[in-house]
Amino acid sequence: MKKHINWMLSVSLLLIIASALTYTIHYFIFHDLHHIFIYMIGDFGFLFLDVLLVILLIERLLSRRDKRSIMNKLNMVIGTFLSEVGLELLRKFSNFVINSQSLERQLEISPDWEKKDFKKAMAAVQDFPYEIKIDKTSLTEIRQFLVSKRSFLMRLLENPNLLEHERFTDLLWAVFHLTEELVFRGDQLEDLPDTDYEHLNIDLQRAYSQLAVAWLSYIAHLKESYPFLYSLAARVNPMNPQASPVVS
Repeated sequence: MKKHINWMLSVSLLLIIASALTYTIHYFIFHDLHHIFIYMIGDFGFLFLDVLLVILLIERLLSRRDKRSIMNKLNMVIGTFLSEVGLELLRKFSNFVINSQSLERQLEISPDWEKKDFKKAMAAVQDFPYEIKIDKTSLTEIRQFLVSKRSFLMRLLENPNLLEHERFTDLLWAVFHLTEELVFRGDQLEDLPDTDYEHLNIDLQRAYSQLAVAWLSYIAHLKESYPFLYSLAARVNPMNPQASPVVS
C-alpha cells in the first residue's frame, strides 16, 4: 500500500513539474503572462467537466464489467444446476407432455446454429401450448428424484448472485414448489381426485416451461462464449430422445 502511494506521489510530482516547465517555456518564447493566465483559468474551468465525464464513463464501464463478471459466474451456477438436476428433470418431464414431440422437433440443436436459430427456438419454447397429462408412476419417480436433490437446490439459493437473475430464481422456486406439492401428498400420489391432478398439471407445466427456457438460454450462451462446451451440450440435448454424447 505504501509503495502504491509513493508511486502516485512520484507521478503527480512529475506531471506538475512537466506542466510548470511547459508554461515557463511558453513565457520565455512569447513573454505574455496575460495570455498564459487567461488560458490557464479557462483550462481549469473545463477541467471539472472533463473529470465529470471521465468519472461517468469509468463508472459505467466498471459497472458493465462487474455485471458481465456476475453473469458469467451465474451461468456457471446454471450450468451446474442443469448438469445435476435440470437435464434429467427435462427428460422426466417429457413423460407428462402429450405434445412433447412437436417441441422436440423445434429444439434439434446442431453445431451450425446461429443467433437467429436460437431466437426462433426461444420463441417456440415460450409460446408452446404445453398439454400435460399425469403419469402416476412417473409422478412418483419425479418426487423421489427431486427429494434426492433437495440439499443441492438449497445450496444454490445461498448464492447471492442469483438475485441478479430473476428468471433463474423463479425457476428454482417453481421446482421447489413442485417438490413440496409432491412430498406433502406422500403415498397418495397415485390415488388423488381429478381436481388435485389438475392442480399438479399447472405446477408441472410451470416448472417444465421455465426449465426449458433456462436450458435453451444457457445453450445459447455456450454457443457464443464456450464453443467446446456447446459441442457436448448439443450432443446430450435432453429434448432429443436420440441424443448421444458420442461424436459420430
